[in-house]
Amino acid sequence: MSGRGRLAFCAALATIAAACALLPLVDPATWLLQAALLVAVQTGVGAAARRVPLPRPVTTLLQLLVSLLLLTVVFARESAPGGFVPTPDVFQHFGALLTQGTQDVSRFAIPAPVTDGIRLMLVGGVLVIGLLVDTVAVTFRSAAPAGLPLLALYSVAAGLSQGGARWLWFLCAAGGYLLLLLAEGRERLSQWGRMFADKSRPGSAPYQPGAVGGPAVAPVRTGRRIGALALGISLVVPALLPSLSGGLLDGAGGNGGRRGEGGGGTVSAVNPLVALQDSLNQPENRTALTYKTNVEDTQELYMRIVALDKFDGSAWKPSERRIGEIPDPMPTPAGLAPDVRTTKIRSTVQASDWYAQDWLPMPYPADRVRINGKWRFEPEGRTLVGYQGQNTRGARYDVESLLVRPTSDQLRNAPAPPPDLKREYTEVPDSLPDVVDATARKVTSGAKDNYDRAVMLQEWFTEKGGFSYDTQVQAGSGTAAIAKFLETKEGFCIHFSFAMASMARTLGIPARVAVGFTPGTARGDGKMEVGLQDAHAWPELYFEGVGWTRFEPTPTRGTTPSYAQPDSPDADQNPAERLPDRGENASPTPSPSRSATCTAEEKRADPGCGAAAPGSGSGQGGDGPPVGTIAAITAAALVVLGVPLLPMLLRVRKRSRRLRPRAPDDPEAAVAGVLDAWQELIDTGWDHGVVPEDSATPRKAAERLARIGELKPDAAEAARRLALAVEQVLYAPEPRVSTGLAEDVLRVRGGLREAAPRGIRLRALLLPPSTARLLWSASRRLAALRARWRGAWRLRFAK
Repeated sequence: MSGRGRLAFCAALATIAAACALLPLVDPATWLLQAALLVAVQTGVGAAARRVPLPRPVTTLLQLLVSLLLLTVVFARESAPGGFVPTPDVFQHFGALLTQGTQDVSRFAIPAPVTDGIRLMLVGGVLVIGLLVDTVAVTFRSAAPAGLPLLALYSVAAGLSQGGARWLWFLCAAGGYLLLLLAEGRERLSQWGRMFADKSRPGSAPYQPGAVGGPAVAPVRTGRRIGALALGISLVVPALLPSLSGGLLDGAGGNGGRRGEGGGGTVSAVNPLVALQDSLNQPENRTALTYKTNVEDTQELYMRIVALDKFDGSAWKPSERRIGEIPDPMPTPAGLAPDVRTTKIRSTVQASDWYAQDWLPMPYPADRVRINGKWRFEPEGRTLVGYQGQNTRGARYDVESLLVRPTSDQLRNAPAPPPDLKREYTEVPDSLPDVVDATARKVTSGAKDNYDRAVMLQEWFTEKGGFSYDTQVQAGSGTAAIAKFLETKEGFCIHFSFAMASMARTLGIPARVAVGFTPGTARGDGKMEVGLQDAHAWPELYFEGVGWTRFEPTPTRGTTPSYAQPDSPDADQNPAERLPDRGENASPTPSPSRSATCTAEEKRADPGCGAAAPGSGSGQGGDGPPVGTIAAITAAALVVLGVPLLPMLLRVRKRSRRLRPRAPDDPEAAVAGVLDAWQELIDTGWDHGVVPEDSATPRKAAERLARIGELKPDAAEAARRLALAVEQVLYAPEPRVSTGLAEDVLRVRGGLREAAPRGIRLRALLLPPSTARLLWSASRRLAALRARWRGAWRLRFAK
């Protein structure tokens, strides 16, 4: 492998090594193999273009074109003619994938599932970094600055990653960069062939570049300095970048949002606001969960994920809590008295393969959970949380839970809660505007107890307050956002639940916010299907003797529990109707409409319109076509592009080899250089219509070339100088080698192009006749090879 080839290989290796820092961010890691394959093809194209050689900008543009073709084959072949030709539709598809990837990044936690959008961002990003590194380090021969794109790749990955093995990825990235510097230094020094003295030390011995112990020359010193600076920055920058917190509704596992290993540890805070809003605004209701239960009335079967019990003024989030082994059965729910009617229900839940997040969705309160994997129990919120990378992706689990059905009298006559619980769950930040407390007291004026206050708050949000449901409202969960929501009266479930919980706390009612999914939609096979658009948040208020109790302040979303409707009979006397199966026509219910064809005007008029449209499938795109398919299509694309250009490329390569500089102190090489320059002159004339005559002397050939090619005086004089140089080499007793012959050849070539018609110029560029010499040479070699094989076979059989 040549020095430039080794440098290109090291540049590709450094890019892949730096890309390894992205591995903790997503799961699975198969995207890296795909990225490595595409970077290898990109590097090979650059190496081939430099061997021709093509001009540097052309080399980079050719690599960019091939990279675009590869991305088209992998990500948009259905939209591309022939499966690889980029068109406006392809770029539109790329834009849609990048938009999806951006949304997925904001929704998923670490490690996120490799959706099509995230995969395009990863593979495309690595390919862009690979092109930058190859261009800077190999095409323009400056490896030290190539560390900056590698640094950007590593720093972004390290800043987002929260894994404990971050040092390992740093070593990979640093090792790849140092290998690139070493290869570049060796490639530079290998071109220096003369001994010279080190002028920095008087009387020092001659120094051979590349010798051990020798002084560092300027390029090497510069590389060392830039390398040390880049590596130093790579250690500092990740510490300054903000870490990506764990998602909630659709984030992935890892250690985002929790600490500790084994059976202990803690679970800490995350903010679900962005994830929930993005889920509600998804154009497709992708299926996250399917479940089957033994209860006919599923309207109360909310899939609760986690409770947000801490309000610090900027956001509602879960407190940091201790986690431990999952008890079997779980302890009795806090505050639940034996005289409250409960029904035990059993559910079997299946999470989709793309749906990956830390907390386990399940009905509340769960009594038993049977699930494989590394899950731990957080007793305060009665949630299960994964650790050591455990998440819900493809999980199947069985849950036994209680359907708690208190009566309105039991809630109205609930005794005071424990002091510690009331103190913790009625705490509000000092920054909470006075309007929240004042509005709460105004709405609940005349109430006799906390139950009446809770119901009056719920009815004010759903019916009497003039609120409207809108998922496009700017997100916000702090105290200012709550005050603004009470003023504008527009928002979605996050705003309604945060506002009601805050107002309940100002009234002395313990409150928190639960996040999860509404029960979903019934399918014809007896199962329920829960999609992203079923994501929801609701307040839970504490009543001693009943425990944490769900209320529903969000209009057009979810269902209001029977105990929260004081004018309705108990739930067991008025069982709710079952949810309609898919395809059934049902009368309007409090649950959101399933129409998937709502116009923008209808959606503004009825925010629930289309809110739970069925997903067209729960699976995500795969990891792309097989490697063999990619390789085959890439090879076909290169053949289609390369075959028409092959004569031109071969001719350019031949010209470059003939006119390359020769060592002035090597007589044989100098003589060969003169003869090569003369042969290039003859072939250049042939390409431009001056067919060579083998019997002509050098002077006659030069005169003939000047006459037929209509050369101007300066170009004709350059041709005569070349003829004289050839005569000196061939016929003089002591050959004298002239200089500047390559410039003379190029001067004659320019004169021929200037005088030739356009058709001749195009033929000389695209289909030069002199490439026939390559066919003749190949034919001679093939004939010699055949003769050698015949001789070998004769000798073998003669024995």
